[in-house]
Parts: sequence; structure tokens; C-alpha cells
Amino acid sequence: MVAQSAQVTTGRGPATPTKGTRAVRGFRPDVEGLRAVAVGLVLLYHAGLTFVPGGFVGVDVFFVISGFLITGLLVKEAERTGRISLAGFYARRAKRLLPAAALVLAVTALLVFLVVPRTQWTGFGGDIAAAALYFVNWRLAANEVDYLAEDAGVSPVQHFWSLAVEEQFYFVWPVLFILAMLVARKLGSGLRRTLCAGLAVVAVPSLAWSVYYTVAAPQQAFFVTTTRMWELSIGAAVALGAARLAKLPHPVALVLGWAGLAAIVASAVVLNADTPWPGYHALLPTLGTAAVIAAGPAAGPRGPIALLGRPTWTWIGGLSYSLYLWHWPLIVIATVAFDGLTQLEGLAVALLSVLPAWATLRLVENPVRFNPTFSARPWLALRLGALLSAIGLACGFGLIGATALATDEPVANPLGAAAIRSVDNFRIDTVADGANPDPLEAVDDVPDAYARGCQVDQTSAEPVSCEYGDPHGKVDIVLVGDSKALQWISALDTIGEQRGWRVRTFTKSSCPFTPATIALHGKPYTSCTQWGRNVEAELLRDPPDLVLTSQFRSTALTDPTDPDSEATQEQMASALRERWSRLVDAGSKIGVLRDNPKPPESVQPVYECVDANRDDVTPCVFPRSVGEQGSGQPAQTAAARGLRGVHIVDMNDYICPGSSCPPVIGDVLVYRQGTHLTRTYVETLEPRLAEKLEPLVSRS
Repeated sequence: MVAQSAQVTTGRGPATPTKGTRAVRGFRPDVEGLRAVAVGLVLLYHAGLTFVPGGFVGVDVFFVISGFLITGLLVKEAERTGRISLAGFYARRAKRLLPAAALVLAVTALLVFLVVPRTQWTGFGGDIAAAALYFVNWRLAANEVDYLAEDAGVSPVQHFWSLAVEEQFYFVWPVLFILAMLVARKLGSGLRRTLCAGLAVVAVPSLAWSVYYTVAAPQQAFFVTTTRMWELSIGAAVALGAARLAKLPHPVALVLGWAGLAAIVASAVVLNADTPWPGYHALLPTLGTAAVIAAGPAAGPRGPIALLGRPTWTWIGGLSYSLYLWHWPLIVIATVAFDGLTQLEGLAVALLSVLPAWATLRLVENPVRFNPTFSARPWLALRLGALLSAIGLACGFGLIGATALATDEPVANPLGAAAIRSVDNFRIDTVADGANPDPLEAVDDVPDAYARGCQVDQTSAEPVSCEYGDPHGKVDIVLVGDSKALQWISALDTIGEQRGWRVRTFTKSSCPFTPATIALHGKPYTSCTQWGRNVEAELLRDPPDLVLTSQFRSTALTDPTDPDSEATQEQMASALRERWSRLVDAGSKIGVLRDNPKPPESVQPVYECVDANRDDVTPCVFPRSVGEQGSGQPAQTAAARGLRGVHIVDMNDYICPGSSCPPVIGDVLVYRQGTHLTRTYVETLEPRLAEKLEPLVSRS
């Protein structure tokens, strides 16, 4: 997201800048108008308007503009003074970017506190803190492949990811610029030529990595800096070649400029959220943006400036930074407050964000940016930047602290332990006042296997094993499957220690242990299929006494190469029988941990429902039959039916006693993220799970 004014060091003379900005030599109205196009596409996309399904390309347009403007400023300084002042550079960035950003982060934190459910405060507080320090893109990338974040709502500062990418570029590029100046002096070569070589060293590997990583890990690739550096480098290259580009033949410049603008618009209309991004697809809007900027001076008044240079466009362009900052938090908060927005409502919120954006530009951005004291004293501007970053950081940690204070509120459970005493005299003893864990802490009540790195992420097919129980035990048990299998490891660890059983894990995120292929994020989950083959091969080489498995998925693709093919329970059950039979023939027994009932959308996340109904959790109870139908149970049951050596291990009478599934049993919260059980509740089931497993082990 570009923050500085659209000004460059070369061109065909000054033009009238946007109202609210200072007149500067070399101002480019077409570039300012291009910023308006970029922010407009982003706003329409975020508002949910379907006629711009690829409006996210506006961010890529910003990246190219940013690389162009920043490099132009650095070149101008280097050629004028023979040096680059890092203190001056970072001071200019601090006074330009941080005042508005700190204000938006503070207001966003307040709105989250007032509107968003408390279960989201900790996660959003962490996002705000990361946004204040400009590394939120890496946090978002990690969350994209972290099943533990599956219940997290859309972050109100998610849009700061692009600002983080640019800030990281701003941190690195001036230093590389100085190194290039030193190399140019030593070799006696031209500065621009040396810089072009340096850009190639950055851009080519970044583009190659972007193409690869977009396929290998699309959710992460979208956010990380390494897949985006080439986009900023394209803009930088245009700045370095500005003098020569200004001499393009007029007809060529006209065609190039208008074709570039058409490429940007086509990207927004033709591409959509299913397009792998960024990768090579991002070449269309980025090269289109570069073409518009490169052709501008030579194309003259008949070029894209005829449209982009109009007062309305340049006014929006001058407002684009504040507008970008404000629109997304307001859309997210409004979505939560009104339980969703229609396209028209989303557009209305996006348009209303012009008001705080304009006020911020006039009352915050420009007064600080053009303050002569800060301009004359860079270190004072840097101190101001540090203070503003600290304010954003404090707002984020304030939300986290508020969550901790809220956990003192008790949870009243009228169902109590009595609700399940009819099930084989089973009961849960009181473990704490209220619910344990507190619903605000449910997302952290997970097995230590995640901290140990025992679960393979969605990108890898390499089996990873962790050992629990008695490492010298004579009974070898392997737990294999997705996170629904891994949720039982805390109880299995205790059981193994007490009974002399060695317990090993092989689990992968969102991956059932089946030779069938499932779809994930609209694509065949091939790394899951390959991981399953690798794990099976390892188990067949040294068959364990007992293989325990569980899964959430109940269907698989009928055509493993086509994510749009029908996904059926029959395909999943048939594939499971095939794999289980091979393991049984090798000498292992199979224990199928029946998947626990899935809470319906009306009560998800369950811990959020409990927090909202602390006085009476009855609204969070759901029918057991509904939960079972939505779980992995149907395929598991069908696959195990009549199959030699395969045994169902059913714990669901202790999770959903009778015909209903209560969210709190005794004083223990049952569910955490999605359909997963809390570690605390799993540990209370340890004696019952041991009773279920004893007969299987004794037969081994």
C-alpha cells in the first residue's frame, strides 16, 4: 500500500497535485490516479461485489507503485548528494505512515472490545500488536496452515499484511541501495546500471519462489514477503529506467499505457479468489501497472493521464492510504455487529470509510508529515514513530489483558454432572469453579503434541513420529490420522505409562488416514494422499500391535484428480477398508476411535456460545444425532462393519450422554476449536478409554 505522494525525479514538468497535498516538482497525476484505481478495486472486492472477483489485484498495483516511488526518491537523493541518509529515509517513512496507522489500530482495538465476542480478543490483540510492528503478514501466513486458528474470525487488521510487506521492503531496499552505490564507485560503473543488476538478484529468485510456493503452499504464499519482493522490484526497475522511458516514441507509449490500464482492469474482472496467487498470474496486473507508469511521460495528455489525471481520481489517490487503513476494520466490525452484510451494505460501509479517511488525512497525516520541526530533525520523527508503534503495541496487549481479566466470571451449568450419571454410572468430578478450561482459554487447551511439532502441516508429505507412554513398553501402539486422532494423545500418554504401552503418533493436519483423495481449499489434497502412503509403508515394514485411527472427514473424491468430482461416503469407506485390511494382514489390529459428534453451526464455536451464555449454557446444547451425522462416524462405521481385526472404540456415550450433547459436563468444558475436544476433558476420560483398549491389547 503506497503511502507517499506520486512524485518522481523525471517527467515532463510539474502538474497540479491533489488538494490537500503540497506542490512538488515532478508530481505525476496519472500515478496518483492509479492509486485511486488500486484502492477502488480493493474496496469493491472487500465489500463483496461480484463484478470485480479479482479486486485483490489492487494490492499488487500498490506494490509496483511503491517500488517505483521509493526508488525514485532514493535515486534522486543519491544523484543529488552522492549519499543516502538512512536516518532521513526512515524518519520520512515514520512520520508519513505511523500516525494514521496508530490511530486506526487504537480505534480498531476499541471497536473489537465493544463489538467482537471476547473469545476473539486474544487473537485479534495479537494481530494488532503484530500490525504495529509490521510483521503481521508472517503471523497471518502461519495461521493459514494452523488448524488451531480455524475458529478465528477474520482479523480486522488483516489488511495490514500488505503494509508489512512494504515496510519490510523499505527496511531492506535502502541498505541494498547503499551497497550498490559502493559497488558502483569501486567498479567505476553507473549507479543505475549497478542497481538494475542488484534488482535482478532480488526479483528473479523472488518470482521463481513465488511461482513454486503458490502451488506448494498457497495460503502462506499469499502473505509472505518473499513471494512479493519481485512486484516491488518491477516498480523499482521502472524508476531506474525513467529517463530512457520518457523518450519512448509517442505512438508506442500510447499503446503501452492504455494496454497496461486494460490489463489491470482485466485482472480484476477475469481473475477470482480461486486463482492461485500471487505466482505467475500476478504478472498481468503488475506488468500492466509498470506499463502505465513507464509510458506516462511519453504518452502525454492523450495517454492514461487523460482518465487518471482527472481531479476526482487524483483526490481519491491522495486519500488512498487512509482509505485503505480505515475501510477494512469498519467492514469486519460491521459484519460482526449485524451478523453479516449484503453486497449493498458492504459497499455502503466501504463508502462511509471515506469520512474517517478524509479526517485522518487532514487532521493527522498532513499536519505531522509537513511539520517543519520533524522535517528538520529526523531523530525526532524517529522517536515519534517509536512512540506511535508502542501505542499500537499497547492496544494489542490491552485486548489480551482484558481477556485474562474476563476469565474470572463463572459459568453456571444447570445440566451439571447429573446429566450423564445415567451412562454406566459415569460422572465428571468438579475440577474448578465455573468451567475448566474457561471458555476464553479453550483454544489453548490442546495436547503438547503441537508444541512438540508432532503434527505434519498441510504442505508436507513426510511422516513425523512422536513417542508417548512407556518408551520401553512391550506393547506397540500407533496413533494415526488427523487432528481428531491426535486429540486423544494426552489420555493415551497416561494410559501407556501406567500399563507399559509404547505409543507413537503419525498425524497430519486435515488428513484422514485413507488411500482415497480428499479436496482441501478447492484442490485435491495430494500431500495428504502421499503422506498416507508413506506412513502405511512404514507401518507395514514394522507392524505395530495396535493401530488407533480417527478422522473428521466422511467423504472422498470419486476422481482423485478433480476437486469438483463427487465426494461420497462410499468412496471413503471403501478406501478405509482397503488400507485397514492390508494392516490387519500384516499382523496389526485396528482400533477405530469413533469421531465425536460435530457441533452444528448454530453453536459454533462452542466455547464462544458458552462465554455468551455463562448464566445458562442450555442454548449451547445440540442433538447428538445431528452431531454424529456431520462427523466422520458414518464412513468409519461403514468401513469397519464386518471387517476382520477391526474394532470400533466408541467414547461418545461419555461425550454426548443420552440424546443431547452438553457443552459443559460436570465443570469441564467439552469442546475447543471446531469439533475438537478440550485436552482437559479428554484427560478425564482416560480411565474409560483404558477400559475400551484393554481387550484389544490383550488379544494382540
